[in-house]
Amino acid sequence: MQDLLIAIFNGISIGSVLLMAALGLAIVFGLMGVINLAHGELIMLGAYTTFVVQNIFKSFGESLFSTYIFFAIPIAFIITALAGLALERGVIRFLYGRPLETLLATWGVSLILQQLVRSVSTTFVIGIVIFCLLFFGGLWVLRRRPNWDNIQRWAVSVLFLLSSGIAFDIGLIIGQRQKALSKPWFSARNVDVSAPPWLRGGLEVGTFQIPYARVFIIVLTIFCLIGIYWFFNKSNWGLRIRSVTQNRTMSACLGIPTDTVDALTFAIGSGLAGIAGCAITLLGSVGPNTGQNYIVDTFMVVVVGGVGNLLGTVIASFAIGVTSYLIGSGTLALLLTNMNAAPFFVDFFNFFATTSMAKVLVFVLIIAFLQVKPSGIFPQKGRTAEL
Repeated sequence: MQDLLIAIFNGISIGSVLLMAALGLAIVFGLMGVINLAHGELIMLGAYTTFVVQNIFKSFGESLFSTYIFFAIPIAFIITALAGLALERGVIRFLYGRPLETLLATWGVSLILQQLVRSVSTTFVIGIVIFCLLFFGGLWVLRRRPNWDNIQRWAVSVLFLLSSGIAFDIGLIIGQRQKALSKPWFSARNVDVSAPPWLRGGLEVGTFQIPYARVFIIVLTIFCLIGIYWFFNKSNWGLRIRSVTQNRTMSACLGIPTDTVDALTFAIGSGLAGIAGCAITLLGSVGPNTGQNYIVDTFMVVVVGGVGNLLGTVIASFAIGVTSYLIGSGTLALLLTNMNAAPFFVDFFNFFATTSMAKVLVFVLIIAFLQVKPSGIFPQKGRTAEL
């Protein structure tokens, strides 16, 4: 019984990590219908933001370092929310209603973000800043010309090429004269994030230790759930988001700014991915491919729970987490052995008693479940289900 309780707790902790990673996707994919394959990279950006905040606080001494996690969480939310806002304004807004093109575009963005983390340096940032100043500053000036509508197409193209060329040349010159500025900040290697001293170790329960870090992730997940529930059900903007989700045309007729609602929804979903990245740093090292380890599992959680249903997302994440751990850790096979079950079942679950093979079996179980309930645990109802 103790082994079973230990396995269930570990499964719940895994499920809380999945839930944290899936919350943002449940909003973006569930409410907006956008297949965002760059969601994993937003989680990765949140993890690297936590790494940077940790290094800054290390320089101020141990007393301040123990509090860095409370600053890293909101900063990771803001950074990834801004990245998601830029993604929505620059790419997604032109692809609503075209899921295949959205999938391909966000997959390309995910590859760009992975390479960005590997190669970002001071000269690269300088080049980006110069490009933004020249391009957007030039647009601001040209839009005030009376013939802007006539010259818009070729002006944007020419301004983009000129700004890119000037920014590239300046960055190249700076990099040649100051080699240290061209050194990548992170490179392709994984980086380690140290947990605050009060999150190290665990609570002794008999012969078992409950890690403080996993308890913190569970508590953080609960706070995020409460915050999301309050926002969508009690705040004015939350009600506007629900209104646009149900009937965009009628919402626009009532004066709700649908474009602003789209941007806000995507930003919130992306910010939650950043908080998930912050939580993931407490479990191990992070690297450019960190997000790819979670993107498939998060999509499975959202689909099994029911697209757009937060309660379904919660149930699905814990069900998948507990099932994966019971099978992958060999606990289920051990229980069947103690119960004198048929050797066939014992050998079957012993075969899948590894992390990778457990994922295969869970994936097969999810496919079988979706054959019975293709819309998930809580299918959509009303206008949204008809669209």
